[in-house]
Amino acid sequence: MKAATIYSLAAELGISGSTVSRAFSRPDLVKDDVRERILATAAARGYAPNRVARGLATGRTGLIGLVVVDITNPFFPPLVRSIEHAAAGIEASVLLVDAAVGGPAEPGLVQRLSSQVDGLIVASSRLPTADLKAAIGATPAVLVNRAATGLASVVCDNSDALRSAADHLVELGHRRLVLLRGPAASWAAQRRTAAIRTWAKSAPSDVQVIELGPFEAVFESGRDAVPDILESGATGILAFDDFMACGVIAGLAERGMAVPADRSIVGCDDVLLARTLTPPLTTVTAPFEDLGRHAVELLGEVIAGGPRPANVKVAGSLTLRGTTAPLR
Repeated sequence: MKAATIYSLAAELGISGSTVSRAFSRPDLVKDDVRERILATAAARGYAPNRVARGLATGRTGLIGLVVVDITNPFFPPLVRSIEHAAAGIEASVLLVDAAVGGPAEPGLVQRLSSQVDGLIVASSRLPTADLKAAIGATPAVLVNRAATGLASVVCDNSDALRSAADHLVELGHRRLVLLRGPAASWAAQRRTAAIRTWAKSAPSDVQVIELGPFEAVFESGRDAVPDILESGATGILAFDDFMACGVIAGLAERGMAVPADRSIVGCDDVLLARTLTPPLTTVTAPFEDLGRHAVELLGEVIAGGPRPANVKVAGSLTLRGTTAPLR
């Protein structure tokens, strides 16, 4: 049997080839009963529209470009997976670019990717806003874990959860806390630092918050910060992210100290590493599925020419596990 085509389906159904084509490329322009007949016949004949041909006809590629800062950071794999899952629901594919490969060349990577996709999702970019906008140009785009005036965004607001984490440490008897700040150019790091600073203003008078950093969001940063943590006398630790928190735990272990017996620590993001650690890490859980779903949905609206850039916030939540305990 010959493979089914738009024209063989059209002949069988007694309609025009353009109507069959529109049932796949612009289904909103085809009457419901006609579209259902077309799709049912196509399924029975094993026909699927050719993406390349459809792209030539509609100007769409069916591709979403996704740019991440550093794929080796444990925050990004679950985010990438959630975006791919949401994209699959609209029959789109994701073209992933790791900006760490390009380093300072990130703007060029974004520009090259723009010409190959229908729209961009840019996650946790540390580019200055003007440079980021210039790189994106006229390409429909959504930022994740970053906000910028004039661009649509989806962010995880951890402010309440971080304040709950600080309250939790105080309730356990810790009176000297240390905040390990994240990268200076990171929008998320700035927001997390601001949340703890706001909390500190209304904290009990005998509570002291000491800031260290900024640090890169890597394991080594946490391990290397341990001497300064010990010198500060802090017994409660708020780390920028889970990766950094794991470094602190390793650095303490190298000095014969255990968590939570000698120090209590809270991470942020709740990546897989946090749940497989021994003991499991108390952390702020990011809703990765919600981040990915909203990013893809919002990008669809931007591609369709929505009225204005939208900004979506999803909230993180404090998850208590084994790395926090009462002060001895």
